[in-house]
Amino acid sequence: MGERILLVEDDARLGAQIVEHLKGAGFEAEWWTEGRMLLPGELPDVGLVVLDLMLPGTYGLDMLKALRGFSEVPVLILSARNDTLDKVRALKLGADDYLTKPFWPEELIERVRARLRRPVLQRPESVLELGPLRVDFLGREVRVEGRVVELTRVEFEVLAALARRPREAVTRQWLVEHVLDPEREGTERTLDVHVSRLRRKLAPAQCVETVWGVGYRLVAGDGS
Repeated sequence: MGERILLVEDDARLGAQIVEHLKGAGFEAEWWTEGRMLLPGELPDVGLVVLDLMLPGTYGLDMLKALRGFSEVPVLILSARNDTLDKVRALKLGADDYLTKPFWPEELIERVRARLRRPVLQRPESVLELGPLRVDFLGREVRVEGRVVELTRVEFEVLAALARRPREAVTRQWLVEHVLDPEREGTERTLDVHVSRLRRKLAPAQCVETVWGVGYRLVAGDGS
């Protein structure tokens, strides 16, 4: 058999058809009928994920966002939604391709093959240490001077986004679009509130700097 593909599709008829076509093209297929909020170590050893959006259990984009927290496995989105905003949001969250239903099986197979031919980008280091700050991206753990700091999901995502580009200014607009949920909390004012709370929790490390007129950056705060 060829590469192993994970299909996440709740439509029984469509899912069975996709599995049949994947196997007919020489791929090994694993099929899930509901979304799952994956954690590190829970993703099967696959070369590609084919992911529906409207799923029971966990919504497809939420599953994609969680997956991108620890894996760069290619993801091909399947969706009946043809709205440009849905496509843009999926791509911003880390999807590699977006195929609108209904589709020809031959097109799906060729997109799968095309995606598998492209090299997967190497992930950055899983742990960042900067001054008194230590960020474990995979374990989602933050320490300041050896002390564990409890952060909310959004606070960790903001810190992780800055930590992946240490000492570089990250714009407030980018953080709003890539970290916050635009349907519930996607404003720069809300971002500022999260950053303010994050700074208090990271004290005495003064590591989140404001870059006036731009956004924020992570530096080696020395606690002075």
